[in-house]
Amino acid sequence: MKIVVLDAYTTNPGDLSWSPIKLLGDCSIHDRTPDGETVARAAAADVVITNKTVLDRRTIESLPGLRAIALLSTGTNVVDLAAARERGIPVMNVPEYSTPDVAQATFALLLELTNRTGHHAALVRNGAWSRCEDFCFWEGELVEIAGLTLGVVGYGKIGRAVAAVARAFGMQVVASRRTSMGQAADDGTPLLDLDTLFAEADVVSLHCPLTPESAKLASAGRIARMKPTAYFLNTARGGLVDEPALAEALHAGRIAGAGLDVLTAEPPAADHPLLSAPNCIITPHVAWATRKARERLILEVAENIRSFTAGRDRNLVNR
Repeated sequence: MKIVVLDAYTTNPGDLSWSPIKLLGDCSIHDRTPDGETVARAAAADVVITNKTVLDRRTIESLPGLRAIALLSTGTNVVDLAAARERGIPVMNVPEYSTPDVAQATFALLLELTNRTGHHAALVRNGAWSRCEDFCFWEGELVEIAGLTLGVVGYGKIGRAVAAVARAFGMQVVASRRTSMGQAADDGTPLLDLDTLFAEADVVSLHCPLTPESAKLASAGRIARMKPTAYFLNTARGGLVDEPALAEALHAGRIAGAGLDVLTAEPPAADHPLLSAPNCIITPHVAWATRKARERLILEVAENIRSFTAGRDRNLVNR
């Protein structure tokens, strides 16, 4: 079996082993695959492994020997699932490998917005505390999150993990998901429609997949409904957000701040409107990237491929 990894570097820049996958067949590993080279590199592959290299309909149709696609991710938006299904090509993702890490990163963003830890540490390093007349000082408002309401958009495994951390901090939790609006989740969490959640939450946090239906669900209209004291968090997918509208709201002071680990275009253009927006913290899509999570990811992809070769369905996303 011929296996081709199209974009290996972000998963394993050299600190992990690819041996769980190499043991499964003849494996070619590419750190990155430039636009226009995907078909040539994958031409002889039985199984293609991709993270962010796009496998659109034209690419899939140009690979007549392709038997399976394994994703180095939970998200599936880089693959044309319908085109793969029409060819009988299973597409397998890796759910849950980064759940604790994304929950951790979500609160790292929120706590930086509310406690401004990095900002104050930089001030101390630059001598501001040494020059201070008092035993302490702070810049900007420090915000207590106990008692605030967190609105979780997408109440799956990651959303529930984030909610658990929120409750440990003393926050109230409401959620939104595609079904059962107006009811409560099985853990008692109130389920609200999106318009209501954006209007009532003190913190809105996105944890849902990017699909044609969810694109820009954080629309200009919903962002306008948010409280002026509210924070917006996105550790899911950049395409869920109307980014110019979010930047405009931050510049106008209509919301208190935003913490983002993802953007629609990655890496972003230097003039991306959110890069210069006030009270906006952006990390470079690293919420998933702890060593433990990346190690789990490689092991799970290997198990997906092993199951495929044994004729067993595992983590299929295009039934």
